[in-house]
Amino acid sequence: MTGFGIVGTGMISHFHAKAIAEIPNAKVVACFDTVEERAQAFATEYNCKAYTDLDAMLADSDVHIVNVCTPSGAHRDLAVAAANAGKHVVVEKPLEITLARCDDIINACQSNNVRLCAIFPSRFSPVNIALKEAIAAGRFGRLTLGDTYVKWWRTQDYYDSGGWRGTWNMDGGGAYMNQAIHQVDLLYWLMGDVVEVNGMTDTLAHERIEVEDVGVATLRFANGAVGVIEATTSAWPGLLKKTEIHGTEGTAIIEQDDLLRWEFLNSNDGDEKIRQQFKPGSANTGGAADPKAISHVGHRDQLQDFVEAIQQGRDPKVDGVDGRKSVEIILAIYQAAWTKQTVKLPLSADPVRPA
Repeated sequence: MTGFGIVGTGMISHFHAKAIAEIPNAKVVACFDTVEERAQAFATEYNCKAYTDLDAMLADSDVHIVNVCTPSGAHRDLAVAAANAGKHVVVEKPLEITLARCDDIINACQSNNVRLCAIFPSRFSPVNIALKEAIAAGRFGRLTLGDTYVKWWRTQDYYDSGGWRGTWNMDGGGAYMNQAIHQVDLLYWLMGDVVEVNGMTDTLAHERIEVEDVGVATLRFANGAVGVIEATTSAWPGLLKKTEIHGTEGTAIIEQDDLLRWEFLNSNDGDEKIRQQFKPGSANTGGAADPKAISHVGHRDQLQDFVEAIQQGRDPKVDGVDGRKSVEIILAIYQAAWTKQTVKLPLSADPVRPA
């Protein structure tokens, strides 16, 4: 039995717990929260041990994997502590909010010979896997354009509900770092490394937040293709996220997990089957207007891969280096917006936010 210990019992921790419950021979055995009432309530709901002392949970021999589910800017110290205790580590997105902190987590896991998984469940969506396979097979010809759009809505109450939300120190950014990061990772996974970005960001629809609630970025990929990432939490009533991949021999458009276009110059017998399998009408709202409206299935599939990776002695499908990539791209977008200049990647250091 693989035992999971969940650190932080806020909203996202419940998606982890529900996902783990569906993995064979896996169980949530412990949880940690600094507030005893929250820890006890979570432990009661998921039939696990409650801890308010992190060191005590990390000393629990039944805990093999630690899932860090705290606010973004509090990931590093908890993940490093887990690695130093010899536990394998799962970190909810983003891995951290600076490259230096991401590196601290990656290095701690490497030094302690434990595995690290950065949560990006969109990579485990069957329609995205089919798209990735088509790209790898060269069906798009030369890739020319890769775009992704996250036009969501968040109320003012959403930001007011937690003191960390919408702050640079704990959220690390706004619509890009918190909401669109899944699509940033997905686009990087599909299109390859990003070599330069330009960007504009602003705060237009919300009060009492430090970060952006709208932004547009243009990118160039290492393969020569260009792209766009739009991110907002100010588009009422909240639209489904969308990914568009184009090349000289093909086009694919995915809205949430629905396939809107799947066309290739050289079609094959499997194309119609894919169109039918992912035809419009099957996707949920995916958190477009309600952050609680996401599915835990992607988490389940990713956490199951992590368990199998540990058992097989291999890297998980999404490791710490992958988790760092999306943070780097977003930080480059911020730097481009702040400086009004094109920013080259890889970044040599974390950008400095203007005073």
